[in-house]
Amino acid sequence: HSIMAIVTSHTLNGVDGTHASGISVKLIKLNGEILFESNMDKGGRLNQIIKPEIIDISSIYELTFDTRAYWSNRGYDQIMEQIVLRFKIPNPESSYHMPIIINPNSYSTWWSG
Repeated sequence: HSIMAIVTSHTLNGVDGTHASGISVKLIKLNGEILFESNMDKGGRLNQIIKPEIIDISSIYELTFDTRAYWSNRGYDQIMEQIVLRFKIPNPESSYHMPIIINPNSYSTWWSG
């Protein structure tokens, strides 16, 4: 049983199957408040704890991945700057895992608690 919300992700490079590391990521409440800013680790993973008292269960949040630099460093000229996942945090003491497979011109994501 968690006493805080946990937001996790795993970014995978869909071109070559590697972990997509170093991508800048942040969680933003739609009112503009930034809950955290981080980078995907060497294994392409994110694990952030959020104190329940700063979570508004009626708000919408954006998990924003800045993917442009990642693809640019690999020789892809991409027009997409970011991938943004919008979601709610209905339980401030639960886990929210949103892995994402990224490609230069597309992405695939899903949610698992």
